[in-house]
Amino acid sequence: MTTPLIAGNWKMNGLAADLGQARALAAGIGAASPSARVVLCPPATLLARMADVLSGTLVLLGGQDCHDQPSGAFTGDISAEMLVDAGASMVIVGHSERRAAYGETDAKVAAKALAARRAGLEPIICVGESRAERDAGRAIEVICGQVAGCVASALAAGPFAIAYEPIWAIGAGLTPTPAEIAEAHAALRCALIDCAGEQGAAAPILYGGSVKSENAAEILAIAEVGGALVGGASLKAADFLAIVSVA
Repeated sequence: MTTPLIAGNWKMNGLAADLGQARALAAGIGAASPSARVVLCPPATLLARMADVLSGTLVLLGGQDCHDQPSGAFTGDISAEMLVDAGASMVIVGHSERRAAYGETDAKVAAKALAARRAGLEPIICVGESRAERDAGRAIEVICGQVAGCVASALAAGPFAIAYEPIWAIGAGLTPTPAEIAEAHAALRCALIDCAGEQGAAAPILYGGSVKSENAAEILAIAEVGGALVGGASLKAADFLAIVSVA
């Protein structure tokens, strides 16, 4: 089986004073020797400093987004190559917050995923349906369509992950039922195999959307759930360690 992946997305949170949480997480991971891979994705301002904190530990470093070009006149953007230079080995692309706030399309997300691969990063590609789409019975259609639009066949040459994040669950304290999660992940696996063959069969499918210590064990035990993309609960080392411990 593929090693589970537990990713912490700090979003637009974290200052230098919060690096102590990353240090505490790394110490806890080292003591526990968990079976999962663990990655922290801080804001860009902390990447290089967090790389120093995590150096020599079992915790990996990731970015929250990247541009699809290696360099150029793109004020405020960060390339995949810059993330690697700062010490990252993974990057989140296509998060629903970026799709909604910045109009990122499946084609744009696919380009970013390929840029990540070009630079040597492992992309975590996010998909998810809105509340209206789920209520209309279109959840599976929507997320499998996103996989088809975002996972280029070229990604089959190396590792990548998918994160299923129902948009209506993110930060809302809501989660789909275990049956709904199982249905979504099973459908995503079929879509991944169609797009990427053997690599699609091996890619971990993370669940995200109000993952916390209280529900992590139940979620991670569901078939085809290969890890978690954790938001607010990744900001505190104790909370995040509690999730990692049940992976």
